[in-house]
Amino acid sequence: MVISDVSQAGDTVLVVRPELTDAELNELFGASWPAHSPTSFAPILARSLTWIAARRGDRLVGFVNVVGDGGAHAFVLDTTVHPDERRQGLGMRLVRAAADEARTHGAEWLHVDYEPHLESFYSECGFRSTAAGLMRL
Repeated sequence: MVISDVSQAGDTVLVVRPELTDAELNELFGASWPAHSPTSFAPILARSLTWIAARRGDRLVGFVNVVGDGGAHAFVLDTTVHPDERRQGLGMRLVRAAADEARTHGAEWLHVDYEPHLESFYSECGFRSTAAGLMRL
């Protein structure tokens, strides 16, 4: 499914569950996350409930992944916007589209973990803060 959207810099198209190559995902993640190491995304996407990609022309400029527990809970992972596209609302549009898709797949609760500097972003996306636990493995 394609969701058309317009941002300040031109047309951005959001696509639900498009085919994505490791090369384009690694390019986006490498530009967005300095510590990113190239990886194969096929095993990740194979276990995903859904994902949303943002394209400007042929260029992948945004991505968000959603995984589920097979029941009422889904989790937002890897919200990523290319540095050239930030601060234009694309990340919020990706997360909201991911929430809509999770709801379509039967999720009743959408969870997200984030670092403190992203609290206002996720609050603007509609999340409220809750206590959670985290263990590094």
